[in-house]
Amino acid sequence: MSPDELNIESPDWSKARHRIIVSGGGTGGHIFPAIAIANALTEKAPTLKVLFVGAEGRMEMEKVPAAGYKIIGLPVRGFSRRNPFRNIAVVYRLIRSLILARIIIKRFHPDAVVGVGGYASGPVLRAAARRGIPVVIQEQNSYAGLTNRLLAKKANRICVAYEGMERFFPKEKIVLTGNPVRRELNDCNLQRHQSLGFFDLDSTRQTILVLGGSLGARTINQSVEAYLDRFPDNLQLIWQTGKGFYEKARKQVQSRKMPHVKVYEFIQRMDLAYAAADLVISRAGAGTVSELSITGKPCILVPSPNVSEDHQTKNAMALVRKNAAVLIRDGEAMQKLMPEAVAMVQNREILEPLADHIKMLAKFHADEAIADVVMQLV
Repeated sequence: MSPDELNIESPDWSKARHRIIVSGGGTGGHIFPAIAIANALTEKAPTLKVLFVGAEGRMEMEKVPAAGYKIIGLPVRGFSRRNPFRNIAVVYRLIRSLILARIIIKRFHPDAVVGVGGYASGPVLRAAARRGIPVVIQEQNSYAGLTNRLLAKKANRICVAYEGMERFFPKEKIVLTGNPVRRELNDCNLQRHQSLGFFDLDSTRQTILVLGGSLGARTINQSVEAYLDRFPDNLQLIWQTGKGFYEKARKQVQSRKMPHVKVYEFIQRMDLAYAAADLVISRAGAGTVSELSITGKPCILVPSPNVSEDHQTKNAMALVRKNAAVLIRDGEAMQKLMPEAVAMVQNREILEPLADHIKMLAKFHADEAIADVVMQLV
């Protein structure tokens, strides 16, 4: 995209009293909180307009417009550790993104910029800070990412989800808000009867919910698949596979004639999925950990080994230390995950303390708290 191709203005934006840029994305764990923050901002100030800035070709370019917001994509990409030669193109894309970010800031005239993490956050927050525009960082993880640590000096406020973040950021800038989650999880009563009907489940059986994230998790999926022949008839399973594993999983379940195993590529009604679950198996992304806390669900966390600075393990350990979750490492999942889950879901003496402890970590309405921080700066 060239500077001349940037289509920033919209006919109704001339009437906007305030303008905010929300930048970041890459995964559902960044995108859904970003949209939640934007929704909270527009509810607090109906004349306020939000522009998203993401990375070209990433999930936010589809999800953000579907939520009703305009988004501009930067050509920025992450650095490759496996193939250093690719980083020549990455550096070129980064330079172009820095230039485009400056042009976006200049043309849109935002009153504040919010960074939620992801490739696009760095160039946009840097450009805003250089023009003296208030910057808010939303750090989701218990171990702060490198980009946010570098940007912290330029930020006015840093909204965090965990205590003890002073080891990464200036204490006077930190606001403990929690992580935004989907609004229906904040407000729902988690009615089990409705959820069981929605998924066509049996009210007499305990239910395990398996989540691989919006893109799926290969190790978790393979662990479930390998255990299908041993999965007890007295239990039931809701299995979100992600796009890449869905057809294989569906055929495996269909060939075994397992009506008590429900396979989904992606679950739209996560509020009902959580309500149906007695135990959740998941990666340990910050957004999912926050959702589990809000819904008070006992969980087994399998941190992804493929994330920067191993922050999912650190997220999981923050819960394990408070007896609020069980951790199984990715390399041990094939042997341990499903046997452990089947044993746990049938043992109330294990489930109830986990539910009580994770519920104590919940921070409700984080989207509104972050929106308040932004509006105070504006």
